Amino acid sequence: MSANTPADALARLQGVLDALLAPDGCPWDKTQTPRSLCDYVIEEAFELVDCIRSDDPAGMAEELGDVMFLLLFIATLAAKHGDFTLADALTVASDKMVRRHPHVFGDVKVETRDELLKNWERIKRAEKDKDHQGLFATLPKGLPPLLKAYRIHSKAARAGFTWESDAAMRQSLDAEKAELDAAVASGDAEAMAEEFGDYLFSLAEYGRRLGLKANSCLDVANNKFLARYNAMEALAKTRGLDLDSLDMTAKNALWDEVKKG
Repeated sequence: MSANTPADALARLQGVLDALLAPDGCPWDKTQTPRSLCDYVIEEAFELVDCIRSDDPAGMAEELGDVMFLLLFIATLAAKHGDFTLADALTVASDKMVRRHPHVFGDVKVETRDELLKNWERIKRAEKDKDHQGLFATLPKGLPPLLKAYRIHSKAARAGFTWESDAAMRQSLDAEKAELDAAVASGDAEAMAEEFGDYLFSLAEYGRRLGLKANSCLDVANNKFLARYNAMEALAKTRGLDLDSLDMTAKNALWDEVKKG
């Protein structure tokens, strides 16, 4: 790791970017716009999240740097176009955080985490609600569906629109499952899709009440399955077995062996 300060490192990165965008710089970089960089921001953000969830500090440092480069890239292009500067963006962020944490930077007192979050939501809505928009006006449209479901429930709960108890939530979850089962029994594909979506939506809220984020939990489950299947493939290979040609009994036996290992 470099011994430079963050300010030194940022200045160096800005110098690298300026060189790339110079008249004799990189032809590809010089054609980019904030819009053309959007997909790269999303991709690098996912790679960063993957490293974080994999407890990979070296990967985290690299991917965080990639995200920072793209954010600086966008800010530099915006400044060249006269829209805003990086300093403008950072000032807006600082002001916003101070404004949304009156319990730290002001004299507001909060006793519980729930009270803190409700206060945060009130402040956030006041900032965005100049045109009397609704509760979900600040919800990013491009969120992945499972993450969006969590955010919808979280906002609704902070506004006091949620089940009064966990027991009531579980009853609702059971009811949604019964509706899904009925749709499956009917063979109506459209009804099945609708009820399955409702059930997933309710599951996201049940997880939120337990302090669990459905998107993160599903990612863990995905990775666990992939790791076990990869191990099963490796085990079959060491035994000279063609995994694809095995029947389900043999495959399940390998799977159970991998799970125990």
